[in-house]
Amino acid sequence: AEGAAGGGSGADLDDELLHQLAGDLPPPSAVAASPLQPLEFEKDDDNNFHMDFITACSNLRACNYNIPNADRHQTKLIAGKIIPAIATTTAMVTGFVCLELYKLARNAPLDAYKNAFANLALPFISFSEPIAAPAREYRGESWTLWSRLDLDRGDISLSEFLDYFKKELELEVSMISFGVSILYSAFMTSKKKLQDRLPLKMSELATTVAKVGLGPKQRYLVFEVCCTDKDDEDVETPYVRYKFR
Repeated sequence: AEGAAGGGSGADLDDELLHQLAGDLPPPSAVAASPLQPLEFEKDDDNNFHMDFITACSNLRACNYNIPNADRHQTKLIAGKIIPAIATTTAMVTGFVCLELYKLARNAPLDAYKNAFANLALPFISFSEPIAAPAREYRGESWTLWSRLDLDRGDISLSEFLDYFKKELELEVSMISFGVSILYSAFMTSKKKLQDRLPLKMSELATTVAKVGLGPKQRYLVFEVCCTDKDDEDVETPYVRYKFR
């Protein structure tokens, strides 16, 4: 269930830009016969855009792990101190990962991908094919652990969040968690706490209970939701990617 859940105002500007950039790329058939030429890394030549590429990619990875970004100058200093790893496990794993990325870019079938098990000290290298993630179904929709439920209705209240699941998905929410913090549970012993939380916006509820701050450019929160159906049977659902701004 990877579709957008709710009537959003349209695609985000970032999403539109990504689709535009993807559309500008030539089709795979146009570059199939083009030979790949290795480039020698040169950090001091500003005309080759090597440092621009490394700065952008390293900062994207840093954002995924809440690591402070580095500007181009700082990245250049770091790159100049790295000792090249020619015959190490790191270099080998990087090569394996890049091979899998080529398959991903070509939309290769699942059996084309490989898991690699390697130990250069033995030495030992073995490959195996990955298996598909188990699929779960509810009301004709199927999802796996890689799926998500996108909720794009603005910054709604906890009460509206619960109503959405009840009316749109026919599910009764029994618990909502954010990280290690429980934002809502049907078995809350304090009725006053429940009544106080119901009118709160989901972003406010998350920051208040979990005691975390939101970045100025942050637009999404991730919630884990436990639900039951009309027969009071537990129903597994994907995680919820909630857009609050």
